[in-house]
Amino acid sequence: MNGILPLWKPKGMTSHDCVMKVRKLLKTKKVGHTGTLDPEVEGMLPICVGEATKIVPFLTDTDKTYVATATIGIATDTEDQTGQIIERKDLANNIPEQDILEVLSAFKGEIVQQVPLYSAVKVNGKKLYEYARNNEQVERPKRYVNIHRLNFIATDFSEHNLTQEFSFEVTCSKGTYIRTLCVDIAKKLGYPGHMSHLIRIKSGHFSTDDSITFAQLEQLDNIELLPIRTGVSHLDIMKVDEEQKKKIANGQKLPVPNNLPKTKYFRMEYNDDLLAIYHLHENQQEIKPARVFVK
Repeated sequence: MNGILPLWKPKGMTSHDCVMKVRKLLKTKKVGHTGTLDPEVEGMLPICVGEATKIVPFLTDTDKTYVATATIGIATDTEDQTGQIIERKDLANNIPEQDILEVLSAFKGEIVQQVPLYSAVKVNGKKLYEYARNNEQVERPKRYVNIHRLNFIATDFSEHNLTQEFSFEVTCSKGTYIRTLCVDIAKKLGYPGHMSHLIRIKSGHFSTDDSITFAQLEQLDNIELLPIRTGVSHLDIMKVDEEQKKKIANGQKLPVPNNLPKTKYFRMEYNDDLLAIYHLHENQQEIKPARVFVK
């Protein structure tokens, strides 16, 4: 089997758990996911099967869209609802919606994030969460990420526990920590905060409308996968002729075309069939294959 399974990951499962379950359902070992989702997060997790595992890096590198809820007034050590409370500052009054909108606008575009302490990012060969569990001090790295869209949805003030929640939809680049975004927005509003809920509604080309659940999969007699080319639809296309097709099948380099595609990696297609993914050679005179799908 070769193709992409647009899985809706349920809460309570790791991305690796999902891969293992798909392997059993499809009776194949060649399966890979395209971007880790925490166990408490549900949402779109494209799973690559067979030859489609060759495009995992290209799918992982795509933009993602989330619907998140931030709680203002309480900070946790993990920056989300699973952690221990480390700071609290009661809200005397509701933060006006206009104030939230103004702060959200400041986070659009390229921003700098400090990687959360509870993450798998390595520093000096050791994962950050290992430092956290051992109560060891460590300098956390910072990274640049892009917030393409950030849209306010709703807000609600709780007089009972003197906190306020607000929800938003965000489309962002690979490597963006939504829990850190929630914390940073709350800080800008003058309060501690954390991410209290998260759903990923889109990953690259795949959205909620494309998704299928494990419950649905288990009811199917024949599971149909989406074509590999749907996973790289964000890459530009270079159409080739039959002679070029033969060279591509052999993994050969080709002269740089007059109209070089704009994306760093691009699809090589013949009659709408995906043959390979190519990119510019270091010599600037040729293009070479990154992945080949024809034999």
